Amino acid sequence: MEKVRVVLADDHALVRAGISNALKDLSYLKIVEEVGDGLSLLTALKKNKPDCLLIDVTMPDFEPLSAIRQIRADYPAMKILVISAYDDDVYVQGLLGAGVNGYHLKDQPLNDLKLAVQRVLDGERWISSPLVSKLVKFSGTAAHTPALTNRQRDILSLLQQGLDNQSIARRMNLSVKTVENHLTRLYRQLNVQSRLEAVNYLMQHPETLAISGQVAAQSSPAVETALQNQVTILLVDDNARYRSQLRRMVGKVCPEAIIYDAESIHTATQLAQRVQPHLALIDVVLGDENGINCTRRIKTLSPLSRIILISAYPDREFHRLGLEAGAVAFLDKKDLDANVLRQVINDVIG
Repeated sequence: MEKVRVVLADDHALVRAGISNALKDLSYLKIVEEVGDGLSLLTALKKNKPDCLLIDVTMPDFEPLSAIRQIRADYPAMKILVISAYDDDVYVQGLLGAGVNGYHLKDQPLNDLKLAVQRVLDGERWISSPLVSKLVKFSGTAAHTPALTNRQRDILSLLQQGLDNQSIARRMNLSVKTVENHLTRLYRQLNVQSRLEAVNYLMQHPETLAISGQVAAQSSPAVETALQNQVTILLVDDNARYRSQLRRMVGKVCPEAIIYDAESIHTATQLAQRVQPHLALIDVVLGDENGINCTRRIKTLSPLSRIILISAYPDREFHRLGLEAGAVAFLDKKDLDANVLRQVINDVIG
């Protein structure tokens, strides 16, 4: 029987030795490499492609939230168990939202660590018992999803991407002061105190950025006859203007739709894991990223999602690779009008 391959990441050699020793009774495990910093971890993951990562995220050269999101996107099937001394609920909630499978506190008994590893490998989520009541309280206070304006959604999306106020202002053609005023109101609506808490909230509640088809269609002069079945649709394109145009088009065709959008693979895969979209429209070229890779990852996380690749530059090889990755069709953007969208959504509902 092939052993479960594990990478162990902690910047303290003594801690790594203690974890290795605690897990030696689990004969089906094999620790293939130990690392002590973020750069070494990325190299180890690429080289070993392990089944499981045991990690203390407070290492040198490692930004916990963004790095975990990227690791989750790059290795969607790998189990990730955080082993940490930090029990701050917002911090824990952020990492769980970023895609880890479990969070174990270092001060808990060694038998609990073995149980945590076993549970995570079995596909369950593990949270150390001292954290459970804190997290239940946290989720209870954040259960209400606020109604945001389109501009607030755009700002929150840029905030999630790590842009500072000046960058957000340039991207949206606003003054920095206007962005600051929007953020103040946004924090109040989300009941958070900082950028980090706002991003953590968004990771736990991706529906915050969703927009109904009815609202999306309101910026257009006419609303066409809507389909009567609700459908969840994910739009993935790195061009904000085109995403906005596509949102309006989908909203006109299907006002009952719940529409999400993303401009990068890691945002798209995070949303796909959370909301399991019925339909995803994905551009083949996502900046420096590849929509075909995005298709492959979404199909892994949400196998029932129907994916259609779109492109302004259709290519026969892109078509072939996209179908191999799990897409059901490949459309030229210039052919993607209301009639085509209506047919596509009808096929999904049917």
